[in-house]
Amino acid sequence: MSTESSSTLQTFDQIWLPGWSLARSRSRDRLRALGAKDFCRSLQARSANGRSQSQRDAGECVGELFGLRNRSAERARGVQTCLMDSGGGSSIRFAELLAALSLATDLANGFPAEKGLRNCLLAVLIGQDLGLGEEELADVYYFGLLRSVGCTSFAFEEAAAVGDDRNFRSTFAGLDSSRPSDILRRAVTGLGAGAGIIGRARAVGGFLAGGKEFQVAMSQANCEAGARLAQRVGIGGHVPAALAQVHERWDGKGIPNGVAGEDLELCARIGMLAHDVTVHRVTRTREEVRAMVRERAGGQHDPQIAGAFLGRSEEMLDRIESGSAWEAVMALEPSSSPWLPDSRTDAVCRALADFTDLKSPYMLGHSTGVAELAEAAAGALGLPPAEVAAVRRASLLHDLGRASVSNAIWEKPGPLSPAEWERVRLHGYYTERVLGVSPSLRRLARLAGSHHERLDGSGYFRGDPAALQTQQVRLIAAADAYHAKTEPRPHRPALPPAEAALWLAREAAEGRLDTDAVRAVLGSAGQPPAPWRRTLPAGLSEREAQVLRLAARGTPNKAIAAALFISENTVKTHMRHIQEKVGLSTRAGLALFAMEHDMFRPNNHPPG
Repeated sequence: MSTESSSTLQTFDQIWLPGWSLARSRSRDRLRALGAKDFCRSLQARSANGRSQSQRDAGECVGELFGLRNRSAERARGVQTCLMDSGGGSSIRFAELLAALSLATDLANGFPAEKGLRNCLLAVLIGQDLGLGEEELADVYYFGLLRSVGCTSFAFEEAAAVGDDRNFRSTFAGLDSSRPSDILRRAVTGLGAGAGIIGRARAVGGFLAGGKEFQVAMSQANCEAGARLAQRVGIGGHVPAALAQVHERWDGKGIPNGVAGEDLELCARIGMLAHDVTVHRVTRTREEVRAMVRERAGGQHDPQIAGAFLGRSEEMLDRIESGSAWEAVMALEPSSSPWLPDSRTDAVCRALADFTDLKSPYMLGHSTGVAELAEAAAGALGLPPAEVAAVRRASLLHDLGRASVSNAIWEKPGPLSPAEWERVRLHGYYTERVLGVSPSLRRLARLAGSHHERLDGSGYFRGDPAALQTQQVRLIAAADAYHAKTEPRPHRPALPPAEAALWLAREAAEGRLDTDAVRAVLGSAGQPPAPWRRTLPAGLSEREAQVLRLAARGTPNKAIAAALFISENTVKTHMRHIQEKVGLSTRAGLALFAMEHDMFRPNNHPPG
C-alpha cells in the first residue's frame, strides 16, 4: 500500500481487530431529498418502460436459485426504494442495511473496510459533476453500494479452481481485461499468495486451465445473482440491469454479453469507473490512479465519465478518503422515507441471508432455516413479539461474517489447521462488526454474532459464560446447531433429524446448550422431546449441586440439612468437597460460579 493511502485505506483486520468500538454517530443532514411519492412514481414509470431484456433474463435465470416463484420475481422487479407499505413501522434504516451488505462484500472480496462505501460516494460525486437529476443519482447511489453484491455467487467454483476464492477476487479486482499481459502478471504474482510454491503453482495452473470459459461463467454468475439480489432488496429502476453489466466495457470487449457504449446503463458506467479508482487507490498513488483512468478512457471506461473524474480528481479523492465514508454515504441517501416497514425489513434480511448462503453449496438455505426454527422456538417460549422479531432477523443475518473466510477453509474435507480454525472462530466477530457499525442494526449485532457461544464458555468468538447469554442468544445458538447437523458438510454427511435431535439433547445435558431453548427448538422442528439429565460442572454430584445452590443463596447449614433431609455434618462434608472441586470458598464466589454455569435456571439443575 502506498504511504499516501495507508492512513485512509486499511483492511478489516487492521481497523477492527485491535481494540474496536461500536460507537458511531450518524449524519444529520441529507444533501439530497426527494418526495417519496414522486420518487416512487418516477422510478416505477422508468421500470415499466425502460427495463432491459437482460434484466428480465437475469431475474428469470436465477429465480430458482433463490427459491422464488415467477409471481414473486415479477413483484420484485417493481421499484420499491420508496419503501411505502401499509404495515407497521420499523426502526431499521434501509440505507444502513444496504451499507452493511456492502461491508460484507468488502469482506468477501478481501477489500479494505468501507471500500464499497467509497465506491458509492465517488460515483455520486461524479454523477453530481455530470449534472445528473435526482432519479439518475438514486440509481448511481444504489449501484455504487451494491456493485459487488453478486460476488459470492461463484465462490465455490473459484475455490475449486485456484484454492482461495477471496484471493482470486482481490487478485483480479480492477483488471484491464483487454490486456492478456495484465491478466497473466496478476495470476503469477497474486494467485495462491501464502500457499507456498506448490500451492501457488496449483492456483495459477487451475486458473489457466479454466481459460476464457471460466471467466465468462464467473461473470454470468456474478451478474445474474447481483441483479436478482437487487430486486430482492427492493431496488428497481436501472440498477438490476446495471448489475448484470458489472464485467462489461465501454468498447464492447467485456463479458458476458459484449454490451458497449451507450447501451451500458449510465449508473453502471459511472460505478465501474469508481470501482477501478477505489481498487487502485489501495496500492497506488493518486497520480498513478489518474494515469490509469487516462489510459483506460475510451476503452474500458466512458471517456466523458473519465473526464469528469479527472477534472476534479483531487477534490473527489479528498472527499472519499477523509472522515467516515459511512457518514457521507448516509448523508446522500436518496429516499425521504428511509425507515423500513416491518414487512420490507424481513424481506431485505432474507435477501441478505441468501447472499450469505450462496457462498457455499453446503450452506444453501441455512440462514433462513435457522431463522424459521429460532422464531418458532421463541414464540413457543412466550417471548414478546419484539423479541421474537429480533430473534428472526438476527438469525437471518447471523452468518454474514462467513464472507470473511475462504471457501478453501469452509469446504476443506479434513481437519483445520490452527490458523484456519482461528479464521472460522472469527466469523461471528465479523458478523457483529458489519452489523454493529449501523446505529439501527446495533441491537441485532450482538445477537447475530453470538450464535456459536455455549453456556460452559467453550463457544466463540467471545467464550461468554452462561450469565452473559440472554434467552434470545440461547435460542439462536440451539437453532443454528440443530440445523447445521441436518445439513451436509465437506467432512460429514447430514444427520437424520432424529439423530440430530439426540445430539442436541446431549449438548444440553452436558451443559453447553440451554435446555429450554433445546426443547423449544426440537419441538419447532417436529422432534419429540427427549429426557436428559445435565452433566454438572467441575464434576459436582447432583447432591453437591443442590447444596451449592442453597449455600450460594445464603442458606445456613442447618437449614440446608432440613431442606434436603440430610444431617448437618453431611452438609459440611458436601461443602468441603464443593470448595475443593470449584476452587472457591466464599458465598459470593460460589454464587458467581453457579451463575456462570447457569445453575439457577429451571431444568438446568437437579431438583432441590
